[in-house]
Parts: sequence; structure tokens; C-alpha cells
Amino acid sequence: MAKSPVTVTVTGAAGNIGYALLFRIASGAMLGPDVPVRLNLLEIPQAVKAAEGTAMELNDAAFPLLDSVNIYDDVNQAFEGSNVALLVGARPRTKGMERADLLAANGGIFGPQGRAINDHAADDVKVLVVGNPANTNAFIAAASAPDVPADRFNAMMRLDHNRAMSQLKEKTGTPISEIEKVVVWGNHSADQHPDVSYATLAGRPALEMLDAEWLSSYFVPTVAKRGAAIIEARGASSAASAASAAIDHVYDWVNGTPDGSWTTAGVASHGEYGVPEGLIFGFPTISRGGAWEIVSDLDISDATRAGIKRNIAAAQEELDAVRDLGIL
Repeated sequence: MAKSPVTVTVTGAAGNIGYALLFRIASGAMLGPDVPVRLNLLEIPQAVKAAEGTAMELNDAAFPLLDSVNIYDDVNQAFEGSNVALLVGARPRTKGMERADLLAANGGIFGPQGRAINDHAADDVKVLVVGNPANTNAFIAAASAPDVPADRFNAMMRLDHNRAMSQLKEKTGTPISEIEKVVVWGNHSADQHPDVSYATLAGRPALEMLDAEWLSSYFVPTVAKRGAAIIEARGASSAASAASAAIDHVYDWVNGTPDGSWTTAGVASHGEYGVPEGLIFGFPTISRGGAWEIVSDLDISDATRAGIKRNIAAAQEELDAVRDLGIL
């Protein structure tokens, strides 16, 4: 018996990340090879025509799993019945833009989206915030949806996780499939703390194979600043790898992580590792039954503890600024 279509809403759908996402969602890469999808594309009025062109291409690709493509510039209509929401569209920081202006602009985007999700999405909705600053934007959206459990709102840390694994592969030659238990604590920002304390490379502890100098002076800053390096190299942001990370995140969230392995997800804290309750933070996570579980009781080194504290302070500073602006 054929499965009913899953409604997936993508905001900022006409942008570069949206374009890289939509065809993979329609192919089954995000939810599974036997799950039909109904795509709802949300755009600002000025970009609706571009979204219409993308919809033409999606239909022309004749994906067997693509039930329909619907285009909206109304936030309430776009989230009607949504089972999965990818909040991609955000206000980027431009040259000379004050941080308060950036936070205010994104509050004006993610607050209304959170309210629309609260009022119109399906009861089982899963929300991944991709648009930066992702952790703060996810908190704003969750706070604006009081009837939806905060655990349903995630910030995308999977791109940082994937970047960390890539650097380990380049350094040691270990295939990605044999790299386990990497974690990136904190925010999707330059404050993040990539950590290999628990990682194994082809079954061997990573710390036995990597020297401390390389980890501190190359690995950590390279992962944290990779987005800026890509912009410098290609003159545009990392849209394709961000889209790929979003696919990975939702696939694991819906289908579960393999037994014994974990990934990094930006999820609401319940007080783990001293992170204040409710803060959306990158943790080592396992997915079971469509829900994330934070890996608990890890021994934390002094360096990791310092990285976690630095990220808590940075995240709280952003939320304080949002509160000062009256957004929360």
C-alpha cells in the first residue's frame, strides 16, 4: 500500500541553499526511498517568480516520489499541515550592518514563522533552522510556538560536524564511514568547539593518531572558520554543503542514527553538561524513534569544558540582545 505524502515546507526556497535542497528532497534522499513528498515553497513576493521556475524544474525532473509543489508568499498557508519544516531563508549580515539590526531583522522572520508553525503545522512537525544565526533563530521560532514542544526545533550543526569529519579524513586518510563519535559543541559560529576526545578512526582512538598542536592550531579553527574560507575561495557561501548537511540531519532525525554511533545536532538543552535549560546548543546526539537523545555522562576535559562555557556565554549574549530588542 502506498504511503501518504509527507508535507515538507522550505522557506527561502528560491535561494541557493533552497535550490540545492529541493531536488534531493524530491528524490527521496531526505526522508527515504519510499516516502512521497508534498513540497511547500515559501518565498517573499519578489522571489515568487524564481520559485515558480524552480517548481517547473522539479516537475520536469519527474521524480516518482514528488506528489506536488506548491508556492506561497503567505507564511500561514505555507506551513499548513507541515510535517517537516526547513527554515532556510534568513537576513544575512551585510557590510556595515550592526549586530542588533541583524538580530532584529531575523526576529521579524523567525517569530512569525514560529507562530505559523504553532497554529498550522501538523502535530508531529519537525523543524530544522538553517538560516543564521541558526541557534538564536531556532530559539526565537520555538519561543513563538508555545504549543509545540521545544524539542521539535533544531538548529543545524551537522555542517560543522561534517566539516570536522572531512578534516580528519584529509589528515589521516580514514574513510568517512569509519570515523565515529565526533562532536561540535555549541553554536554554528566561530565560537563553536569541535571535539575529538571521544572519536575513533577505523576503531582507533583519534587522540592516539593526532597531535595536540595540529588539533588546537589547525583543526579547531579550520572547522570553525570553514564557511568564511569557502566564501573567500568561491565568492559565494557554502550552499551545496549546507543543503547536504540539512538532508543528513533530517534523515537521521526521522530514520534514526545507526546503533552505537552519534552525530551533532543543535537541540534544546535540559541542563546537560551545565548548558542552561532551553538553550539550543550543539551536543553529541543519538536519534531513536524520531527523537534526539543527548549522549550523557561523558568525561569532559578542561579544554572541552572551556569551549562549552565560551559557547554558552556567546549564545546567551545573543539571546540577551534579542530580549533587549523586545523580540522575546
